[in-house]
Amino acid sequence: MSNNNNKEEGAAVPPAAKSSWGPFLKSIASFNGDLASLTAPPFILSSTSLTEYSGYWAEHPELFIAPAKEKDAAKRALLVLKWFLSTLKQQYSSRNEKLGSEKKPLNPFLGELFLGVWKDESGVIGETKLISEQVSHHPPVTAYAIINEKYGVKLEGYNGQKASFSKGTINVKQVGHAIYHLKEFDEHYLITLPSLHIEGIVYGSPYVELNKSTTITSSSGYVATIDYSGKGWISGKKNSFTATLTKEGGKDVLYTIDGQWNDKFTVKDGKSKSEVDSYNAKITKTTPLYIAPIEEQDPLESRRAWQKVQDAIGRGDLETTGAEKSKIENEQREMRKREKEEGREWERRYFSRVEEDPVFTKLAAKREITAEADKTSGIWVFDEEKYKKLLASPAPSEES
Repeated sequence: MSNNNNKEEGAAVPPAAKSSWGPFLKSIASFNGDLASLTAPPFILSSTSLTEYSGYWAEHPELFIAPAKEKDAAKRALLVLKWFLSTLKQQYSSRNEKLGSEKKPLNPFLGELFLGVWKDESGVIGETKLISEQVSHHPPVTAYAIINEKYGVKLEGYNGQKASFSKGTINVKQVGHAIYHLKEFDEHYLITLPSLHIEGIVYGSPYVELNKSTTITSSSGYVATIDYSGKGWISGKKNSFTATLTKEGGKDVLYTIDGQWNDKFTVKDGKSKSEVDSYNAKITKTTPLYIAPIEEQDPLESRRAWQKVQDAIGRGDLETTGAEKSKIENEQREMRKREKEEGREWERRYFSRVEEDPVFTKLAAKREITAEADKTSGIWVFDEEKYKKLLASPAPSEES
């Protein structure tokens, strides 16, 4: 995390990048739009594409499938909430710990793919597959599906971001949603995405803090509400939250959870206030995602497509980074130009745009949630028919 004892502007900025930091701060002072379009100094560029971020949903496969093994509906809803909370550190804090501060990811191109699998050597959990695809470039939108066939668990969703800058902070509203599905119980859980702000920009050591609230609405009638709070001027701890699980129409709180999403949290019974479970994000190990070797990947897969850019970033070779990045971007512009001239649209490989998603519509109505399709270039769903066809006959490699 950033060290806010560094009161001097750009305190954490490398000496070689000091000259570019002032102009960068000025450029974002009036910024309002897609984070992906923001031009950032090289030292805060990540070599990871945004399509890879979908993998943060399931780096604990044992928690991802746990609800499928629970027969009690209320406890199932609680396990879905616990799993969701366990993903927050991975999604919003893990990069900060590995890289020293939050970095700006590579902006994916339309059609970019990130495919992988979490393997369980014991065979108890089975394989959990990840499919992530960039379904829109303007605005940037990533769609994903995470599937564990052994336990009949599937998560699908899509998201984009809208950002603005105010008083040294980048404020980000995430648009889109996720739906968690349990096949055996025919249950769906609609998950809204948290708003966030990126602190520490002025000092050159950005980190993410969540704010406002999110909900998980179940077709079985349970509702979880998570309220986020960060460290204030006087009191509070970073990455804090409180969560409650209730039954629709009921007044009683069944369970409460509170703590820090990047550290520890405690689950308590709503009536007795006694502790029934706990979680420690700092000591719970993640399961590595297996990705095919570069030479076996499709040309549209992230690490193959961005390999030269990623290698250059790793070497600190800014000239090559820019040149290779521009090459990919120019190729994409040419493809979009040809498609427009030919009157056709890029065919998404795993996802489809729909006018309405009945599952979303039904659950969203309970919480007065809207899809905001205009901000995500449509409503996106995982296309089972496309997926089955690709499993039966893998699609030929396409020009990237």
